[in-house]
Amino acid sequence: MVKNPSIDTSLLPADAATEPLLAVDNLHVEFTTRQGLVRAVNGVSYTVNAGESLAVLGESGSGKSVTAQAIMGILDMPPARIPKGEVRFRGTDLLKLSDQARSQIRGQRIAMIFQDALSALNPVFTVGWQISEMFRVHRGMGKRDAMKKAVELMDRVRIPAAKQRVNDYPHQFSGGMRQRIMIAMSIALDPEVLIADEPTTALDVTVQAQIMELLAELQRESNMGLILITHDLGVVADVADKIAVMYAGRIVENAPVHDLYKNPGHPYSKGLLDSIPRVDQKGQDLYAIKGLPPNLLDMPPGCAFHPRCPYRRDNCVTDVPPLYEISGTRGSACHYYREVLDGTVE
Repeated sequence: MVKNPSIDTSLLPADAATEPLLAVDNLHVEFTTRQGLVRAVNGVSYTVNAGESLAVLGESGSGKSVTAQAIMGILDMPPARIPKGEVRFRGTDLLKLSDQARSQIRGQRIAMIFQDALSALNPVFTVGWQISEMFRVHRGMGKRDAMKKAVELMDRVRIPAAKQRVNDYPHQFSGGMRQRIMIAMSIALDPEVLIADEPTTALDVTVQAQIMELLAELQRESNMGLILITHDLGVVADVADKIAVMYAGRIVENAPVHDLYKNPGHPYSKGLLDSIPRVDQKGQDLYAIKGLPPNLLDMPPGCAFHPRCPYRRDNCVTDVPPLYEISGTRGSACHYYREVLDGTVE
């Protein structure tokens, strides 16, 4: 991986090599609104190592994207506020860095793919101009050399006839090709961590598979850490190494991907898995989790999932479950995770 010589390595501690590549620890994010205080993220913790893929799953409003924006440092503050928690990149807490120091890491060492490529790309500039801007601004390249790098990146993400299409505008590309352009921009400076926020939204199934395959290939080439944010369990099975399931701003289960798919340890994870269409259930109604996610302005007491949980008991309504350790690599925020794993909850 080529490192950017303009980055000040003194920002990182001497023992950075022994730290996880990225560690989010007890992160809280709040928003002040006219209706009251919205606690969008409540104590989220996870780690990502070099070459590792983490899928962050959950319904809309669960706090997945807000956590990613806090990592990137792109939250509007105010109304957002981070009252506690750490985001450590190679041992350095990014939340304690100055804006100038943070900008040396954002985009260059930690990059993000946004979910709506058409909105993220500027409609009045060619895609080549937008990709090459990364090299002009951050690497000091001239226009010709920067445009040459843009063509190379478009080739790398498999955009056909890149040399001819480098001067086209975003609206002249299909949804899948625009997403590839976004990926090209995000990997331009060889980041060590790539956050992909719903990268396959609004794409058909075939294109989804192509985008996921491309991300996995790019990760193998550069050994970067990948955080994949999605609500769709079906798109991550072959890409992710581990999964963190979020609900109402908390991680309710984390596990190696195959362990969770084989035997979920939280009722919410089980509900998400049961809602995936299966070839052996042709003609049957799809399972749906009853109810809606809670209003973050008026959170229910106890376990936030209890109003929708078919397995709830009395203490679920009153006691907030901690993230119980199932094993060294698994955790579940359910008082009755053993019964969920065993399938004995009635």
